[in-house]
Amino acid sequence: MDAVEALTRCGGVGDHATVIRLSSRRKLRRAVRVGDVKRIGPGRYALPTADAALVAARRVGGVMSHRSAAAWWGWALKEQPPRPEITVPKHRRCSREGVRLSWVDLHEDDVREGVVTSRERTLVDCLRGLPFDEALAIADSALRAGDITSHQLRGLAARVRGPGAPRVRKVAAHADSRAANPFESVLRALAIEEGLAVQPQLKLDLSGMRVRPDLTDEHRDLILEADSFEWHGHRASLRRDCRRYNAMVLAGWRVIRFSWEDVMHDQEYVRTVLRALARPPGRTEVGRRSRAAA
Repeated sequence: MDAVEALTRCGGVGDHATVIRLSSRRKLRRAVRVGDVKRIGPGRYALPTADAALVAARRVGGVMSHRSAAAWWGWALKEQPPRPEITVPKHRRCSREGVRLSWVDLHEDDVREGVVTSRERTLVDCLRGLPFDEALAIADSALRAGDITSHQLRGLAARVRGPGAPRVRKVAAHADSRAANPFESVLRALAIEEGLAVQPQLKLDLSGMRVRPDLTDEHRDLILEADSFEWHGHRASLRRDCRRYNAMVLAGWRVIRFSWEDVMHDQEYVRTVLRALARPPGRTEVGRRSRAAA
């Protein structure tokens, strides 16, 4: 795949090692050269979402907000906004062409550097207005980046009032810094909505092999793997993945694997599988541990 698609799978931001693993050094260098990818720091790359939004915000006399602001703060998104998302004062008259506008009189504390909503305001806007899976991916990324703590996020959500407030609190309650990427966050959101109690990156010790499955539901002896996010570029990687999978199965876990394409673009299929998995488990935690010990 090319570097743009690789970064899209990463949520719009990614490190050098991840991008070239999914793409190649040559493709990354070319994408940077033609402006399809932006270097945002040592070994860090991003899609030019925020740059386009900054130009649009200055054109209409507003500030970057919602997903455009999230991209500015370097948070990974489920998908990039198709048009720059800009907030302008309530009585501002301007063309909607090429942008998605929100008319709000922002308090000065809600704006940074005169061009973008604050991290806190950006989180509230995204969590209030986006579907649960998109909102959770952004909240997970903000936590992972260290831009807010879980305690601060829950406190922020508790202060939100008006339309969408319950949605903000729901996302804040489930957000988790352990989530590795938007692919995993979106799968976790779907699992939560279908009744599964999944945890990201839970450490398991399986007969001497330590693994961190993408998502684990201990009550149901269930592991969900967000598969194919990393390309197995050589035989050693494939061998390691096979041994990891076998260890989980032999320890008594049910392991279900989902592709990026299905999680992002065929969620009805994914929900159907998750709904079936959410039915009462057929065996207990004690039974699994007994068989693994034997």
